[in-house]
Amino acid sequence: MRKTISTVDRTAISGYPTYCDGYARPGNLGNGYVSVVKVATGTVEKTDDFLLDGIVAYDRAEANDAYIGQINMETASSFCGIAGNVWGYDLAYNSALDKLKPMFSAKQYDGSDLPVYDAVPLIDAGIALFGTEPHRRFPPAPGAHVICANKSTTNLRPRDRKPDPDKGEAYGVWCYIALSITRDRYNSADLFIEDAGTWTKSDNEAELKAFLEEHQKSVAWSIVACGKDQSVLYDRTFMAYAYVIMKPGFVGTALTVAPYITLAQRAVPAPGFNALYDLTLSDWEHAVGLA
Repeated sequence: MRKTISTVDRTAISGYPTYCDGYARPGNLGNGYVSVVKVATGTVEKTDDFLLDGIVAYDRAEANDAYIGQINMETASSFCGIAGNVWGYDLAYNSALDKLKPMFSAKQYDGSDLPVYDAVPLIDAGIALFGTEPHRRFPPAPGAHVICANKSTTNLRPRDRKPDPDKGEAYGVWCYIALSITRDRYNSADLFIEDAGTWTKSDNEAELKAFLEEHQKSVAWSIVACGKDQSVLYDRTFMAYAYVIMKPGFVGTALTVAPYITLAQRAVPAPGFNALYDLTLSDWEHAVGLA
């Protein structure tokens, strides 16, 4: 079920004309926030300072795909609650979601099925909002303090030998994001699950991808378990992953992140924030002059 206009104030407009901002920052209008879905990787050639290499690889992951570079990322737990909206789903609905069929399903604690769908349309919606590094639209303000559900891993692939897992070395890195839409969105929260890890078996990309396809079931299990612990049932889950096999002598970061933001003023169509509940993503792009 998508959210609609209600008595809950979910208005989420930043104090900047062309920049989004973090939730609960001074100058924002409204009590609401918007959750955006992103998974990405970044790599850099190893130097003599792994810490600095990791900083660069992480920043590249932030900048790749949906651009959230130059932010002060603050880590929070992983829920989109009654004051929140999911970008591309509740707001500026991406009609590509209508073409999806479940990839698989998981059994919930009451015996009902939880269908799991590809999250790519939600990831594409985030790119449409923020833009990319070369072609920015309404990214978070430079230096903004942005609360995010996030996890990451940063690892080295040695140049001239096999990776040693005991030293945190790997052939590749990967990450997942999953968003589960609760059945009762007025009394419980949507759940984000973020997962990140390393690939140490081989430099075969097909083997890594096969592992990630199978690992989807483990991610789904964690969703069902969290739901049981809170007596929450979910209507559907959107799930996606990103990965990279590093070149020998490179450091890689895999980043899964869902920033909680308020929308740039010019990202809000002329009729106002509530119009976003009725616009598709394509309609929104036309309404704000991006198409």
